[in-house]
Amino acid sequence: MPMSDSPMIFPAMNRRDFLRWTAACGALLGLPGEARCGWFLSGEKNRKTVTPNDAPRELWKWSRRVYHQESLKNGYVKCLTCPNECILPPEARSRCRSHVNKNGILHTLVYGNPCAVHVDPVEKKPLYHFLPASTTFSIATTGCSFNCLNCQNWEISQARPEEVKFDDLFPAAVVEKAADTGCRSIAYTYSEATTFFEYMIDTARIARQKGIRNLWVTNGYIRREPLLDLCGVLDAANVDIKGFSQEVYGELMGGKLSPVLETLECLKERKIWFEMTALIVPTYTDDMEQVRKMCRWILDRLGPDYPLHFSRFHPRYRLTRLPPTAIPFLVDARKAALTMGLRYVYIGNIPPGEWNDTFCPGCRKAVVRREGYRILENGMAGGKCGSCGTPVAGVWA
Repeated sequence: MPMSDSPMIFPAMNRRDFLRWTAACGALLGLPGEARCGWFLSGEKNRKTVTPNDAPRELWKWSRRVYHQESLKNGYVKCLTCPNECILPPEARSRCRSHVNKNGILHTLVYGNPCAVHVDPVEKKPLYHFLPASTTFSIATTGCSFNCLNCQNWEISQARPEEVKFDDLFPAAVVEKAADTGCRSIAYTYSEATTFFEYMIDTARIARQKGIRNLWVTNGYIRREPLLDLCGVLDAANVDIKGFSQEVYGELMGGKLSPVLETLECLKERKIWFEMTALIVPTYTDDMEQVRKMCRWILDRLGPDYPLHFSRFHPRYRLTRLPPTAIPFLVDARKAALTMGLRYVYIGNIPPGEWNDTFCPGCRKAVVRREGYRILENGMAGGKCGSCGTPVAGVWA
């Protein structure tokens, strides 16, 4: 058949269908499933994984033995902190870039060297039902167990510790600074705190002894054994549910959904207060069927009382070609979640509105009114609505 100089005609399709079409083209080109959409949007064909011969020549003072690991044959070692379960030959670096195998022993490189230290309102985490209007001493190191195409803190989460500026701040000093700044809690946040597990849990143990609370802001990607250790010193968490399909977790994060759900169930089992954040990313998670499926799972497995925060996406990192999330979709998602039976549903990263306020599940009055991270009015009394006495789930004092 002779070639034609006529333009190629594509079927009419919306943005979601167009991206799924390009993902299918990626499959035809032989790209692995988790890289297809990233290939189209970012030009990368592969996600970072274990990196051979990338360990520092010698360990430094910020090195500690990883608490959860398994020695294998020929000097290999397996990390048992998160479900990636990286198997590292000697001198290799883990997928999260925080762990290295030196002489058959897995070491963390991010103990006591945070690259971000701030005092934040606890509402920023976001935690709306935990000590409102209090401040939290926030720390982070480099590293993450995911490689999210939409990462908001990619400058640190996707970096190695030696590539950023950091502070010399060991656990006891973190607790001391938290007390000096009047913070009622310490938040392990910004990057993925599970990748600095040893630093986090050692700090949390000292903080617990000093009467300072511990907050874990996380993607929830952790194995059960280290999670149970952490629950012994944990007071609250915010867990990201980054979508409610394995396809999305593979394409957008390079991870799996099921371990995140297991983390949520474990936190409930251990009676740790937690809230959930669902970032709505256009073409990936702006799908009302997916939203309803997530809400149904939350109701069935966790109950109606753990707050859910829908969050607006803004173009960052590898997804700068996408638009911000449509605000009407976020409003509709909140309405759907409330209609299904969730009691506390919020929207973040959009102008203030009723979606920032906490409503009593009994009389439906606004018991906590917010503008951004600022508390305008707190009508709680002893964990109950000040108007009708109905308990409102959370840690209020």
